[in-house]
Amino acid sequence: MPQNPTQVLARFAATLDYERIPVHTREYCKNLLLDTLACAVAGHQGEETNQVAALASALGQSNESSIVGGERLSLAGATLLNGYLVTAVTMCDIHRSTLTHVTPEVMPPALAIAERDGLSGRDLLVALAAGCEITTRVGIGLDYPEFRRRGWHGPGIIGPFGGAAAVGRLIGLDTETMSKAFALAGSQAAGTFAAWGTPTVKFHQCRGALSGLMAALLAQQKFEATQEFLTAADGGLYNTYTNGGKPEAATSGLGERWELEQIALRLWPSASTIQGLITAMFDLIEQHQLRAEQIRKLRVSLGETANKMHGIFPHYKAKFEALLSTHYAAAIIMHDRELTLAQFEPERYNDPRVKSFAAEKVEVREDKSLQGVQAVVQAETVDGRTIEVRCDTPRGSPENPLTRAQIEAKFRTYAKARISTGRIEEVINIVSKLEDLPNVRNLMNLLRFTNEARGRAAAAA
Repeated sequence: MPQNPTQVLARFAATLDYERIPVHTREYCKNLLLDTLACAVAGHQGEETNQVAALASALGQSNESSIVGGERLSLAGATLLNGYLVTAVTMCDIHRSTLTHVTPEVMPPALAIAERDGLSGRDLLVALAAGCEITTRVGIGLDYPEFRRRGWHGPGIIGPFGGAAAVGRLIGLDTETMSKAFALAGSQAAGTFAAWGTPTVKFHQCRGALSGLMAALLAQQKFEATQEFLTAADGGLYNTYTNGGKPEAATSGLGERWELEQIALRLWPSASTIQGLITAMFDLIEQHQLRAEQIRKLRVSLGETANKMHGIFPHYKAKFEALLSTHYAAAIIMHDRELTLAQFEPERYNDPRVKSFAAEKVEVREDKSLQGVQAVVQAETVDGRTIEVRCDTPRGSPENPLTRAQIEAKFRTYAKARISTGRIEEVINIVSKLEDLPNVRNLMNLLRFTNEARGRAAAAA
């Protein structure tokens, strides 16, 4: 009789311990955590962040949980808001084979519970590994092309499983109870691409985090649920959201091959699917020293999916469309030779020269031979040259990973607006030695908005 994949994954999450996680996987989890914190402090610059903060503050009147770069809220409120912060400015992780952002659903509820219960950094590290691995494993058990054809968006569908796994591991759920937590997570699975082009796609992530938290905490109360959710004939995830999926892929090599190491990171803000284009643009200007005034035409070739999602904003409106726009990314990189959140402020994306360049000199077209994030940039110069650059593996991809130093630099860049300089370096040091941290509260205390940072923010305003 074939194994029940829900229970196999539940047993893995419930029994995982530090020694069973390879050293390189532990280190990658630390990279994921530090990148998550960088994205979260940057997320305070998000256009809709204040709206989500108002919702989060209404979810409870307690204040036991810290906001990264903020103050305190309830357990539920902090999970929701931190989840949104991670994804608010479009530069968090991506598991490319399922187009799913993983860290916004896994990290916030795990941090909230570890802080609430005063758990150790080693406890947190194990929980993060469990949560990220479960999310990605549930995801590869889907037949993703069919899942996508039906319009589903991964973070809100598979993310709750990872959040439940991380929280369940921290609160000590056994295998049977973890299985029920997964059923409760799956019962909240939601989110479709009807939201594409609006901030609702980012709400899918933070709602997934809260769903995972609620699933584990309700299972802890012995709430009854099925233990065979993924493959249940009537309403199971794989039989309802896709065509039966590939359940064997979800458990194959579990604990030996770590799917979480396929999670890509982003060095730059902008949509994950155009990170190949952005890498190609930086290769173009770094290798050939081209400037905007030298360009007659930039021809950008993307695969079918990337073109449909990101080739449609030559006349982008406001920050969010700029973050999704291939035209804007190419134009602003040619003009500024860098890409941080500073390039997504109104004075930059509304610059008439940049807008004209994006609409008139950047041509985006589909190339069916390109897949995923692959991109080709062909620059035609005013002096008659044609220069072509291709990217198959963007910076931050598993094949071309970011270094710890690059992730630390990303954290420093965005944390300085919310956290004092001394605390920034302490956070970096703690994450690098996470297994030695006696109490996660020490980390969360360092991550809150400080008076020094508040003064800098007031002076800048």
